[in-house]
Amino acid sequence: MRFVQLDTPKPISKIGLGTWQFGSKEWGYGADYERRAADIVRRALDLGVTLFDTAELYGFGRSERILGAALGEDRAKVVVASKIFPVLPLAPVVQQRAVASAARLGVAGIDLYQVHQPNPVVSDLPTMRGMRALQDVGLVGEVGVSNYNLRRWRFAEAALGRRVLSNQVRYSMLDRGPEQDLIPYAEQAGRIVIAYSPLAQGFLSGRYDAHHPPSGAVRRANPYFLPVNLERGTTLIATLRAVADAHDATPSQIALAYLLRHPNVVAIPGASSVEQMERNAAAAEIDLADDEYAALVAAAHAFRPVTGLAAVPQLIRARAGR
Repeated sequence: MRFVQLDTPKPISKIGLGTWQFGSKEWGYGADYERRAADIVRRALDLGVTLFDTAELYGFGRSERILGAALGEDRAKVVVASKIFPVLPLAPVVQQRAVASAARLGVAGIDLYQVHQPNPVVSDLPTMRGMRALQDVGLVGEVGVSNYNLRRWRFAEAALGRRVLSNQVRYSMLDRGPEQDLIPYAEQAGRIVIAYSPLAQGFLSGRYDAHHPPSGAVRRANPYFLPVNLERGTTLIATLRAVADAHDATPSQIALAYLLRHPNVVAIPGASSVEQMERNAAAAEIDLADDEYAALVAAAHAFRPVTGLAAVPQLIRARAGR
C-alpha cells in the first residue's frame, strides 16, 4: 500500500475505505451486508489500508458502530475519520457530537474529525471554536472539512488557527472540479483532498449499461445512470478497458489510479465485498504512463452527460419504471 507523504501522526493510505454503505439499507446490499462489512474491514487492515471514513449521519450512527466493532483493537493503529453534520454548529454542540461519535466508534480520540458540509447560513467560526477545544483536550487529532470550496476551506483554517488537514469532496473522472483549485492548493499547502465517490457510484466500473442499469435507491437517483448517460459513457468505459488490459487490471482500478496520480489525493471507495476491497487496494500500486493518462483525460472530457434540470423528467420516468 502507498501512503501520502505528509507529517501526520499515523500514515494515511492512498486508498481508504468509505463506509456510507454500512448500516444503510438504501444501497440495496442485502440483509447480510453487516456481517460482510466486518469482513471487508478486516481484509482492508490486512492489505495495509489505514484510512477508514464514516459519519454520524451514515445509518444514523450504525456505520460508526459497525466500523468501530470491526476494527476492534486495531482502532488505535489506523486513522479513524468521522464527520459532524452541521445542523446546529455551535461550539458546545460540536463537542457533544464528537463525544457521541467517539463512543459509538469505541475510540479514545477521533483521528480526523470533519465538518460534513458547509452550513449555508452559519459561518465556520463557532464550529472551529469547538474543533479547537476538542483538539486541545486530545479528543480530536486533525480537523477536516467536506464539500467545501477553496475560499471556505481557507476561511475554516483561519477560524481554527491551525491547519484543516483535508477536504473530502466528490472527485472522479466524471466529477473533475477539484482539479481546478482544490488539488493545486493541497499540493502547495501540504493538505489532502479525500475523493469520495471516486468510481462515480460504480459508473466507472463498466458493470452497467443502458440495458443493465443498477439497482438500489442511491444509484437510481443518480442521473449518471440514466440510459442516455450510460450510452454516452460507452467510449469512456472502452478507454478504461483498454488501459486496464495493458495493466492486467479492471476499469475500476484504472479509474482509481487516475485520481491517485495526484500525490495529495487519497480515495475512499466503498466496497460491497472482500474481493472488491482487494481490487480497490491493488489500484494504489498502478502507475499510469503519460500517454495512458492523456487518453483517460481526453475520454473524460469528451463525456457529456445529461444532468441538472434536463435530467429530471428522465429520472422521474426511470423511478416510475417506464
